[in-house]
Amino acid sequence: MAEFPNYLVRIRVVPLLSLSLKYWSYQNKCDKGLEKERDKPLGYVSTVKKSTAPSGGWSDLWKQEDYWAMWLGLTIVLLAIAFWSIGNNFMNWIVLKIPNYSDYRTAISYISSHKSAILALYLFFLILFSIAVKVLTGEVQRYLVGFTFLFSMSILVSMWGSWDVMKRYNFETPLLALVVGLVISNFLKIPYWLSTALQTQFYVKTGIVLMGASLPFTLIVQAGSTAFAQATIISLATFLTIYWTGTRVFALDKRFAATLAAGGSICGVSASIAIGGTVKAEKQHVSIAISLVILWSIVMIFILPLSIKALNILPGPAGAWIGTAEFADAPGMAAAAAINEQAIKTFTLMKVVGRDMFIGIWCFIMALTSITRWDKRYTGTNPNALDIWIRFPKFVLGFIVASIIITILAASANGVTSKAIDNNILNPISELRNWTFIFTFLSIGLSSRLKELASVGWKPFAAFTAGVLINIPLGYLLSVVIMGNYWITIK
Repeated sequence: MAEFPNYLVRIRVVPLLSLSLKYWSYQNKCDKGLEKERDKPLGYVSTVKKSTAPSGGWSDLWKQEDYWAMWLGLTIVLLAIAFWSIGNNFMNWIVLKIPNYSDYRTAISYISSHKSAILALYLFFLILFSIAVKVLTGEVQRYLVGFTFLFSMSILVSMWGSWDVMKRYNFETPLLALVVGLVISNFLKIPYWLSTALQTQFYVKTGIVLMGASLPFTLIVQAGSTAFAQATIISLATFLTIYWTGTRVFALDKRFAATLAAGGSICGVSASIAIGGTVKAEKQHVSIAISLVILWSIVMIFILPLSIKALNILPGPAGAWIGTAEFADAPGMAAAAAINEQAIKTFTLMKVVGRDMFIGIWCFIMALTSITRWDKRYTGTNPNALDIWIRFPKFVLGFIVASIIITILAASANGVTSKAIDNNILNPISELRNWTFIFTFLSIGLSSRLKELASVGWKPFAAFTAGVLINIPLGYLLSVVIMGNYWITIK
C-alpha cells in the first residue's frame, strides 16, 4: 500500500514558503487600493505594464513580454552551452527531478539532500525573471515575494506529483499544479503581491522558447507546412462557425463575434486581444472572449487527455489533436504534458508553428474586413504590411533560433559529443522548461476564478461552444484519422 501521510504542511522545503505566507497576511491589508487591477477578468497577466501594445519600434525589444521571453529562453540555452564548453556541471546541478516513490520518506530524503540545488534553482529563475519584471512592470519587490511563494508551491506540487498513486491514475504534475491553483484561488482571496508573480503568458512563452532546443530545425521546416495546412483548415472552420453562429443565430455585434471567433480558432487569449483591438471591439467584449477561452481551455485540459487514453490514441497524433483542439498555449501544454514528451513536441509544432505565428496575417485580414465591409465610422484602423510584423508573436523567433543553435551544435558533433550534448545541454534545458510549465499551470489555477468565468452570458457562450463542437471532431479527423501516420513519425 502506498504511504503518503499529510506531511506537505509540515515539510520545510526551504524557509521561503513561511516567509511568503506571513507576507500574505501583511500585504492583504495594504493592497485594497489595488484590487481593481487584481480583479480583472481571468488575471492571465495581473500586473500593469508600462507598454501595453507593440509599436513596431526598437523600444519593443525591451518593452514587450514576447521579446523578454525570447531573450531569457535563449540566455538559458546559451548558458547551458557555455557551462558545458568549460566543463562546468552547474546546469545539471541545479536541475531537480524528484524520483517516483511510494514511501514519502524517499521524497523528503531527496529534498533534504538537494537544499543547495533548490536554493540555486530558485535564485536562477528569480534573477532572470526579476530583470524582465523590473523593465516591464517595475514591481520587483512584490514579484520577489510572489515568486517565492510560487516556487515553493511548485516544489511541493512536484513532490506530490511524483507519488506513485498520482502516476497510477495518470495525474501528472502539470494537471496537479492546475488543480491546486484552482482550489486555492476559488476558496481564498489572492493578494495583489501574489498576482504580480502569476505571469502565465510569460512563463509559457519562455518554456516554448526552451522547447525549440529539443526540436531539430530540419523537423520544424519539414513539419511546418503540414502543421500550417492542417491548422488553416481547423482555424477557418472554427472561426466561420463561431462568427456565423454569433451574428446570424444570436445577433451579436460583428466585432464581438469576430473577437470570440479569433479566440476560439487562432491562439486563444492573444488572438482575442489582438483581433479585438484590430476591429475596435468594445473592451468588455474582449474580456468576455478571454473568459470563454480560459473556461473552455481549462475544460479541455481534462477532457482531451481522458479522451485520448480512452480511445488509445498514440502520443504523436494525440499531441497534434491537442494542438488543434486547445485554445491557448499554456493549457494545451498542460494537456500534452499529461501524455508524454512526443505529444508535447507534436503539440508545439501544431500550435506554435501551425497557428500562433500567423496571428499577424489574421489581424491584417480582419482589419481590412472591418474597414471595407463593416461600419466605417471607425478611423485609424487602416491596415498595412507592418501590422503583420507588429502582431507576430516574437517568442516564436526565440523558439526557432533555439532550434537552429542546437541543430548546428549537434551537426558538428561525433557520437561521444552528441551524448554529452544530450546529458549536459538538452536534458538540463528540458528540465528547466518543465519548471517553467509548472509555474505556468499554477499561475493559471491561481488566477482563474470559476464564478467569474461562468458569468459571461449564455449567447456568447453558446456561440463559442458551437465552434468547440466543430473544432474537436474536425481536429480528431485530421490529426488521428487522416494525418495520424505522419504525426506518429515525429519523435
